[in-house]
Amino acid sequence: MDWFEQARVAEQLRDWDAAIALVSAHAECYSTDHYMHDNHLWHMDLLARAERFSELTELALTDVHARRRLNRSLRDQGMEAVLRSRAKDGDRDALYVLVRLLCETNRAQEAHRAVQDCGPEDQYAHQIVARFRSPSSGTQ
Repeated sequence: MDWFEQARVAEQLRDWDAAIALVSAHAECYSTDHYMHDNHLWHMDLLARAERFSELTELALTDVHARRRLNRSLRDQGMEAVLRSRAKDGDRDALYVLVRLLCETNRAQEAHRAVQDCGPEDQYAHQIVARFRSPSSGTQ
């Protein structure tokens, strides 16, 4: 059985240590080898599914894929306070994830406040809120 098959089996068994070790050995962010890049994305997904948020947080300092996967995981775990903190520290993706979450849960006013607190000059964050507030979106 080759490493890929071993990694898939480990993933299915939720043997995160084995799966992560196997995949990370064949992963490289922004590699010209698309298999290495795909394995990097798989590695980030495995870290998130294993709830290794501290590792993702460390990688997120320099890796956009880790940052995005971390923020989605924080959203999925309902960790709004952590998302807000990351947004206040300048993580724009965390701001967008937080704003979408608040808007999607009918908290557009809170989303607007989050934009004002964390990114008052961020036009994209304002656009997200505006889309949810527009009459055509069905929400107010």
